[in-house]
Amino acid sequence: MIFKISCIQMDIKFGDSSENFKEAERTIAAAASIQADIAVLPELWTTGYDLLNLNKTADHGARESLAFLSRMAKQHGMHIVGGSVANRTDNGVENTMLVVDKGGTPVLMYSKSHLFKLMDEHLYLTAGSGKGNFELDGRQLAGLICYDIRFPEWIRAHTAIGAELLFVVAEWPLKRVDHWRALLIARAIENQCYVVACNRTGSDPNNVFAGHSMVIDPWGDVVAEAGEGAEILTAEIDLERVAEVRKQIPVFTDRRPDLYN
Repeated sequence: MIFKISCIQMDIKFGDSSENFKEAERTIAAAASIQADIAVLPELWTTGYDLLNLNKTADHGARESLAFLSRMAKQHGMHIVGGSVANRTDNGVENTMLVVDKGGTPVLMYSKSHLFKLMDEHLYLTAGSGKGNFELDGRQLAGLICYDIRFPEWIRAHTAIGAELLFVVAEWPLKRVDHWRALLIARAIENQCYVVACNRTGSDPNNVFAGHSMVIDPWGDVVAEAGEGAEILTAEIDLERVAEVRKQIPVFTDRRPDLYN
């Protein structure tokens, strides 16, 4: 199966959800105009890392964000991996990835499992406890958020149960862009799957962000990579390539999970 995927590498207005919704609407429409099958937004695209104000700005149950993404998906007939948003739950504010199919039906709400203490996430956010696996058009996919990619055992928990494509959404800083590239390529190679990673661009009061959204194939080859500025990075991927690579080097059948715990 071939998917045409557009990563929306946008500059997020710090704490200004109204402007961010407008920019997301504009760029999703732009992705639709080039017949993308899936559009991908970055992490915390509604607010940015305005952590001090999340108690006021977090979306209760992600209802507003889900309604917006559902409307966009139905309007354009396109699946949307809706990055992540600050989501107020009974447990606190979670950093939650939203995925809706092209009919506007929600298929995933995954809250970031690994909170990044260097950016004080643990002081303002509650960690999730579920996996990011989901299905679109009958294919097994998974979603992960930023710091998650530094935990290969967490990534393998998704591919070991069938994920052929990993969506990564992020606000990754420019000063660690080399780690971003190396980790994403490694995750693709070791899991023999596609990785589609959508990072933000621009800056906030504390960080300059890297951009460099990427699409990587199951052999670890970079199919497409953005620069540092605002951009819609689009690439076609063929999921049949996953089975070919997994057959060539049968990592999954050669695993020894009895030794790993």
